[in-house]
Amino acid sequence: MADPTSIAQQFTQFYYQQFDSDRNGLASLYRDNSMMTWESTQIQGVAAIVEKLVGLPFAKVQHKVVTIDAQPSSLSVASLIVLVTGQLLVDDGQNALQFTQVFHVSLCESNSGFEQDEVQVWRVAKPALRAGDPVLTGV
Repeated sequence: MADPTSIAQQFTQFYYQQFDSDRNGLASLYRDNSMMTWESTQIQGVAAIVEKLVGLPFAKVQHKVVTIDAQPSSLSVASLIVLVTGQLLVDDGQNALQFTQVFHVSLCESNSGFEQDEVQVWRVAKPALRAGDPVLTGV
């Protein structure tokens, strides 16, 4: 497997650019058995995950990644655990919200997903997000 940090940096850049511009486009990064935990709520499957992301209560969002940590998660399968921290600006707000997100990504044989060096395709197996602000949780 290539350098985990490099893969994680490229993956998160791709993910957040897509999230910030068109959340529907994130569907190719998930599998039918992917499970997302959003503020303690578990959501499973591509359609349900994308529905949740598209239905978030803000029109515009901008992620500013501060740190990315990554390490292999298996000796037998090409997969990574990626921890991202950063700031989130919603609806042109001036006060950035802090966020932490964890991705469990794995190498796929499919031709859709995040392509690293146009050779390896990575997809999200299990993401989790914690932001702790009512605008993100819809509460």
